[in-house]
Amino acid sequence: MSDAAPGGGDATVEIVSLYRKEATIHARAVHGWFAAWRWALVWLTQLVFYGLPWLTWNGRPAVLFDLIERRFYIFGLVLYPQDFIYLTALLIICAYGLFLFTAVAGRLWCGYACPQTVYTEIFMWVENKFEGDRNARIKLDASPWSANKLLRRGGKHLAWIAIGLWTGFSFVGYFTPIRQLWSGVVSFGLGPWEAFWILFYGFATYGNAGFLREQVCKYMCPYARFQSAMFDHDTLIISYDPTRGDPRGSRPRSLAHAELATKGKGDCIDCTLCVQVCPTGIDIRKGLQYECIGCAACIDVCDGVMDKMSYPRGLIRYATQREIDGGPRLGWRRVLRPRVLIYSLVLMLISGAFVASLALRQPLRMDIVRDRGSLARLVEDGAVENSYRLQLMSASETPVRVQVSVHGIDGAKVLTRSATVELGAAESRWVPVAVQVPPEAAQALGPGAHRFEFVLEMQGADRAPVIETSTFVVPR
Repeated sequence: MSDAAPGGGDATVEIVSLYRKEATIHARAVHGWFAAWRWALVWLTQLVFYGLPWLTWNGRPAVLFDLIERRFYIFGLVLYPQDFIYLTALLIICAYGLFLFTAVAGRLWCGYACPQTVYTEIFMWVENKFEGDRNARIKLDASPWSANKLLRRGGKHLAWIAIGLWTGFSFVGYFTPIRQLWSGVVSFGLGPWEAFWILFYGFATYGNAGFLREQVCKYMCPYARFQSAMFDHDTLIISYDPTRGDPRGSRPRSLAHAELATKGKGDCIDCTLCVQVCPTGIDIRKGLQYECIGCAACIDVCDGVMDKMSYPRGLIRYATQREIDGGPRLGWRRVLRPRVLIYSLVLMLISGAFVASLALRQPLRMDIVRDRGSLARLVEDGAVENSYRLQLMSASETPVRVQVSVHGIDGAKVLTRSATVELGAAESRWVPVAVQVPPEAAQALGPGAHRFEFVLEMQGADRAPVIETSTFVVPR
């Protein structure tokens, strides 16, 4: 619509509904150096994701998060819920790694390894196989329903559903042994929770990669919103060079690059292929936008156009904002910026502490729970006795024999059914024990709670004992 402008002229005002339907983006297939890298990451990430649940280690799945038994196996590493600090450290390492890579080269994670990008790439490949490339898909969308359209659309969605369900099955295979899970699938004997999560994760994959696609990156992912806080003028980003490319316009292929200035033309022939290949539908020639996921598809297609026109490559390229604005090209000196050095130092310190902590981690753990029903009682000969329950946990893949003793109170002794306790491979067991203190020692301590130590020692192994502190109560 047109309204009168304050200055007396006409101003064109476009009314955009907040509830309008998102236009379908039909991304054009692209080939090139960066496309090859994206597919290499697709293969690598999916081989890891789909393959890990099938690997075995010491007769069990190599990677298994057993929520029922509360044990988590990662190859030779056995973790318990009490080891949650390691997951926290791992998440911090991933966060700082993301900050570092973003500060150096923008959204590398989003463009090459993010699950949303990876599965969208797979689903778009399936779509191309069934419905053809961009122009064919646009034509198919506009055509009335027919047997051909139904066959192509139906085949595409069946393939998408199959990939989604297999993805959900593989995901659940990290929590239930996958061979056991497969037996349940083929015999229709899946438990309700396994069936729910397979269908839920499969539906999420089908919906996100098949329908939502760029909307997940633009509206649901928070990373696009705060990425600019990690960018500066020396961050390597995908950029269009307006100094070289403008003014844009079509021209015959016979027009030599050296003649462009005399014709008032820049290198950009305004073919819009960079827009057609963009999975989020942006025009990179308008500058960096938060919707850009850094996939570099526009670089590949633009380099192909430059080759056909016999122009130099790099009209769209990885470059810094300083370089695009006419500043010097720093090359590898960009990584010596304070921001990058600080991120690198913090990442190395946290990673080093994480690895050292895992290497020095005790294979035994002990948690102590007092018997709240009977804090203290007098037994024969006037001795004082307290009851406890010890949770003994072994992170060893072989059976171990352990012995429990106490330190810190003179004359105290541990009463158990057996002098030693045998723990199986990666076993967790509750052991009831009583600590008894002679009457003269109890009288010397006096009424109240007194600190002492439980000591857990592994027999036949040169390991430091596990020591946990508790309290011994002497009644009034």
